[in-house]
Amino acid sequence: MSRETHTILLENLETVMIGQRRTLRWLLAAFVAGGHVLLEDLPGTGKTTLAKAFARSLTLEFQRIQFTPDLLPSDLLGVSIFDPQRQEFRLHRGPAFTEVLLADEINRASPRTQAALLEAMGERQISLDGQRHELGAWFFVIATQNPIEFHGTYPLPEAQMDRFAMRFGLGYPDVDGEMAMLMAQRERHPLEALHACIDRVALEDLRQAATAIRISDEVSRYLVELVAATRKAPGVTMGASPRASLMLMKIARVLALFDGLDFVTPDHIQELALPVLAHRLKLDSQAQFGGLTAEMVAGDVLRQVATPV
Repeated sequence: MSRETHTILLENLETVMIGQRRTLRWLLAAFVAGGHVLLEDLPGTGKTTLAKAFARSLTLEFQRIQFTPDLLPSDLLGVSIFDPQRQEFRLHRGPAFTEVLLADEINRASPRTQAALLEAMGERQISLDGQRHELGAWFFVIATQNPIEFHGTYPLPEAQMDRFAMRFGLGYPDVDGEMAMLMAQRERHPLEALHACIDRVALEDLRQAATAIRISDEVSRYLVELVAATRKAPGVTMGASPRASLMLMKIARVLALFDGLDFVTPDHIQELALPVLAHRLKLDSQAQFGGLTAEMVAGDVLRQVATPV
């Protein structure tokens, strides 16, 4: 049943996101594993549309907030306002009090506002005025950013990047895919016809089924060796954290479930290595000036660490 749930979700999303099967697979896997996703790509490639389509396919509460340089933490989290009738302060909750949050162009907000999401993403709770507010088990952040536009942006700090389970882009569609997109939007956007296809019970069954997927000691060691190798790679000043190891394991188990297997294979680890590890790496200035990228480092690590037989 859990694999049927995954198929239903994919097919529903593909009515809007044409030719993006791998991207959709990763997004669903991160969500089921309890991680957050950073979509980094050029304008017009469908990042916001993907987030909207995902939220509409589920029976979960959805909020969107456009990040801007003048956005304050209180605009995101909320603020306590004095109620003269009750003679007490009442919390007016911000858009972060939701289940699926689209943080659009997250790198346009100041570091102070970006940091307001750290607790919510890491612990699924928000602390305001000395009180803790739980966000629920399904709290999921989909953030977007443009990788080449630097004017008026603030790079995400390392602590923020580490909170994202995966970072990936959509890329431009091929000619056939773009033609299919034009045909589908001749009269109206297919997003308008999208409906919720999965309820909370099915989602919970999917998450529970993923925890039952086995991962052998050999594959676990391979995973850890990959992560550890990023910390020793030339040109890297900060490698992937233990949180990366945990997310790599959790998402790999979900992919195995999607593939109809009851165990994780090295192929699942290799499929996820770049989107899970690359954004967590920090390179020194000499490596960056030499043209080295975090994706290149992660790719080298994949080639150098021996795959278990």
